[in-house]
Amino acid sequence: MTAVAAPLLSVRNLTISFPGDSGRVPVVEDLSFDIARGETLALIGESGSGKSITALALMRLVPKPGLIEAQSRISFAGRDVLGMSVPEIRAFRGADIAMIFQEPMTSLNPVVTVGAQVMEAIRLHEPVTQRDARARALEMFELVGIPEPRSRLDAYPHQLSGGLKQRVMIAMALAMRPKLLLADEPTTALDATIRAQVLAVIRDVAARTGTAVLIITHDFGVVNEVADRVAVMYAGSIIEEGTRHELLRAPRHPYTQGLLRSIPRPEARGDRLEEIKGVVPRPGHWPQGCRFHTRCPHVFDRCRSERPQRYSVSATQGAWCHLLDPQERGR
Repeated sequence: MTAVAAPLLSVRNLTISFPGDSGRVPVVEDLSFDIARGETLALIGESGSGKSITALALMRLVPKPGLIEAQSRISFAGRDVLGMSVPEIRAFRGADIAMIFQEPMTSLNPVVTVGAQVMEAIRLHEPVTQRDARARALEMFELVGIPEPRSRLDAYPHQLSGGLKQRVMIAMALAMRPKLLLADEPTTALDATIRAQVLAVIRDVAARTGTAVLIITHDFGVVNEVADRVAVMYAGSIIEEGTRHELLRAPRHPYTQGLLRSIPRPEARGDRLEEIKGVVPRPGHWPQGCRFHTRCPHVFDRCRSERPQRYSVSATQGAWCHLLDPQERGR
């Protein structure tokens, strides 16, 4: 019997809360997922579903007064992330796990050259000389495909296009050769050509280095470009998961189906786009039962009172929907 390799990242019962009018309010609740070594997992959903705060929790960067609740478990290569001391978590960030944030202009220091910023990140974690750090930064710029990389090391952020700034952020994140790269909406505000180039960089670098990737997105186009597996989030929870091919070809949850129907298609030129009526409910105002029932076209009484369990569709695909309960077939 072949042994199943332990996941690189294992998240169990992750619950993140913030103070509300009547006590603490969860913004992510009982979230569980794994990422294998070298795998790219896409976490997809509308704004307000809890994707970005989940990524911050993996690095212990949830802003105060946010709190990761006691039942939460995050394990990385067998290490308890939530039990790490302050020095341990500082060493963990960058060396084991690194993040590309949504907006590179707010993440880069405008008065320091981009090369110096990458070098600083390297020297923060490794006792290397300035010369060696510059050589590593140059290597990273070449790896992510920055044109004229040697001269770009001495450029300031305002001298670079949005796409080049995003490549600098990827280079900085990869400089310590992390095992897991978190990419939070890495193509926001980029035009279609630059967006495709940035996604190609992430895909190609991950393939060449063996780095696992968690990509946060609201765009199934991004999923189709880079993901191996997909987890769909809604109102603080995962409601469907599976391989990219399974979710793009045969989504089983009404929310995932609605997201895919709302994508513009060239062959449907002139047709009105379908939409998911309503909005994601706010934390503290999540409906009882299935949290999607207030927007679901297939809602029935059980959905309003009972939270669904996970129903397996295949060995790799599952969805949290009462419609998949064998007892409800025929609805």
